[in-house]
Amino acid sequence: MRICHLSWEFPPVVYGGLGRHVHAVAVQQARDGHDVTVISHVGMTVDDATAEEVDELVEGVRVIRVARDAPFVPFDAETLMGWVSGLESAMTRRALHLDRTWKPDVLHAHDWLTARAAATVTEEIGVPWVHTIHATEAGRHQGWLPNGLSRTIHSVEQWSVDHADRILVCSRHMKWEVERLFGLSDVAVIPNGIGSPPALVDMNAAAPIVMRQGRPLIVHTGRLEWEKGAHTVIEAMPFIHHAFPDAHLVVAGRGSQQEALKELAHDKNVASQVDFTGWLADAPLRALVRDADVAVVPSIYEPFGMVALEAAVLGTPVVASRAGGLAEFLDNDRHGWSFDAGNARELANAVISCVNDAQESRARADRAQSRVLAEHGWASITERIVGEYRATQANALTRGSGARQAVGAWVDDVENNGNLLFDVQ
Repeated sequence: MRICHLSWEFPPVVYGGLGRHVHAVAVQQARDGHDVTVISHVGMTVDDATAEEVDELVEGVRVIRVARDAPFVPFDAETLMGWVSGLESAMTRRALHLDRTWKPDVLHAHDWLTARAAATVTEEIGVPWVHTIHATEAGRHQGWLPNGLSRTIHSVEQWSVDHADRILVCSRHMKWEVERLFGLSDVAVIPNGIGSPPALVDMNAAAPIVMRQGRPLIVHTGRLEWEKGAHTVIEAMPFIHHAFPDAHLVVAGRGSQQEALKELAHDKNVASQVDFTGWLADAPLRALVRDADVAVVPSIYEPFGMVALEAAVLGTPVVASRAGGLAEFLDNDRHGWSFDAGNARELANAVISCVNDAQESRARADRAQSRVLAEHGWASITERIVGEYRATQANALTRGSGARQAVGAWVDDVENNGNLLFDVQ
């Protein structure tokens, strides 16, 4: 099968989990004998106005990295829609040029930033459009659309749901979000996958970090954004420190909240017990998580929860919030210890219970590792995705006729009810 992915992220351009997901899916599809092309962006560190396209073969996948068309504006809130329009214009032109020599059987677009490009390309060349919604704007804001940018992004998400031939999501929670927000129940749930752990993890890779920490060692990894909840684990540290005076927290990742989190650690008088490493390469990151006594995933909003799977596959006990897809991973605490998102005291109690009951923690960690290895291998996940491609081809699904009416309903919902996900009194 000839498959074309549109994704604004693709390694080394990685902001969150989307880029790693698309990379893993595309590479596995190529290994399975499919002819795969990914159209992505040259990267945030280059000047689009002067950058040249990159066309290369990466692990059997043709990767075309385009420079954005005008307008050449910053990637920030005030000019984000202009930035995205330049990206979609370049992606569209490149995909249509590609059709002169290579026509895909299916176009798989990822998130709202590629939706309009996908619609134009599929209508022009006559192939199905499969669209993965990795997260929603309303979900990131707990059901609210706080400003004009959020309302604009939400409207593009609604439009993509109404126009794509098939919608994929990564968890039952995301299926609920899509149905609640956009009125679509016919959604395929295909979880994220994860690679098998290396036979040997080089524990020396994290030695410079681990050697200077106390025990228990608590680790939080991921993007340092509000919805990922790092502030909650820092707020929990005084309670944890009271139970374990030598406890230490390592926060590995980068994001817009890093300086605010450091200030919070000082305000809570736990700065000496919290270490911010910044971004870590795979080898030291795996070694750090493997060596930790607890991996904490404190997300406020979490469509799936890759970080929890990455800890579980290494055999590290997981303490996670019950937000979104994490609740499905936890399975009523069979695979870890849970707490209400944003509740620092509950998080602390979960960590304390996890550390104090080593036998139960080991049992839960073993069950989690077994489930992840059995159900989240990329080979089986990718097979299910390709199955959706084939079904979409066969069924020639079309939902475009309801788009205008649905967007109008969305405007009324925002104006009349405010919160789109939850009943707020």
